[in-house]
Amino acid sequence: MKRIILITTVCACGLLPLQAQSVDEVLQSVAQHNKSIQAQQKNGEAEKIGIEAENSLEDPTVEYSSFFSKGVNGQSGSELVVSQGFDFPTVYNSRNRAGRDKKEAVDYRAEALRRNVLLEAKTLCLDMIRLNRQRDLLDKRMQNADELLALYEERLRAGDATVIEVNKIKMERMSIQTEVLQNHTDHRTALQSLLALNGNMPLTFEGREYPTVPTTLDFEALCDEVLGQDAELKAAEADTRAAERNLTVNRQKWLPKLEIGYRRNTGEGSKEHGFLVGGSIPLFSNRRQVRMAQAQSIGTRLQADEIRLKAEAALHSGFNELQQLGRAMSVYDQPLMTQTLELLKESVKGGELSVTDYFVEADQIYRKPTWNWNANIRKWQPRCIRTGYRCKHSAGKRKRKKILVKLCAYVSYFF
Repeated sequence: MKRIILITTVCACGLLPLQAQSVDEVLQSVAQHNKSIQAQQKNGEAEKIGIEAENSLEDPTVEYSSFFSKGVNGQSGSELVVSQGFDFPTVYNSRNRAGRDKKEAVDYRAEALRRNVLLEAKTLCLDMIRLNRQRDLLDKRMQNADELLALYEERLRAGDATVIEVNKIKMERMSIQTEVLQNHTDHRTALQSLLALNGNMPLTFEGREYPTVPTTLDFEALCDEVLGQDAELKAAEADTRAAERNLTVNRQKWLPKLEIGYRRNTGEGSKEHGFLVGGSIPLFSNRRQVRMAQAQSIGTRLQADEIRLKAEAALHSGFNELQQLGRAMSVYDQPLMTQTLELLKESVKGGELSVTDYFVEADQIYRKPTWNWNANIRKWQPRCIRTGYRCKHSAGKRKRKKILVKLCAYVSYFF
């Protein structure tokens, strides 16, 4: 009986969704279960093995010949040749250095993909925080509408209110209910997208607090830090170094290829042993390889410069927009608007304000940008965070580097 209870408990625990209490826990789960990250890791391993294989020795060759002569029964002699060819020794050293840079680029590309996935996951978390806070606000609006409806239905029975006023409140409730349904739909959509990023592993997120962030940032220091950690830029720089080393490899391929081997000849009553040493001079096979490597080196360098310029432009644009949004938000006094809503509610209950005027005034406050600026956030958020988020997990400990994600959360904090 105890065994059955234990098995049932374990199975039930396995079916329970993971209770993610913070954004960081969600990101940790996504980093562990995301299929794209897992696939990139395996593809990266395969690519590294291929890079190492490029610097391997050639396969050895074995040749055996049998000779026959007229008037001799069976074979009159034989020859066995075993040889091994290889490039000039300095080529292997240069190719090994180029391989290290290529593998470094593979790691940076994997990190760039990982950051983009975590960026998408964090963006969804911020959306869900907004939706959760919006749901709380809608619940409060529905509560106010219910109180007013009960009050005015009582007044209608007493002859102190009109049917139009009661219907106006009912229509407002219908409008709020529509917004609640839309909120639930948006929340389910965001959660489903988050589950997909989490490899369809169970996950819940009911956060309502945005991550704390610094309120002041120095752009120059921020730019240096972000560009110094941009995985895509680092991958391009590693590709540039690999292309330059590959140019060195192709220049060294003008050196002769070497071959050493063992030879054994047998004849009638005699055996001969010897060594062979040879080489090939690449007069034709390497004619255009150096020019091609030079063009590739220049192309990768220009591509790295382009990635840096785009990253700097995106960072500068996002930072300027952040400053503009911050100044716009500072104009609005949220406590004042909350107090005004309470005063409007008391005024309509006391008969000092009509229902129509109440909903007109309240709607103007609810529609203020400070209640719902998600469109502005979504517009600049992806551009800003792309190069600024770094999250590493090792030995059960998480080291997070939040740069522009913090800026996004800072803007979102007020909504």
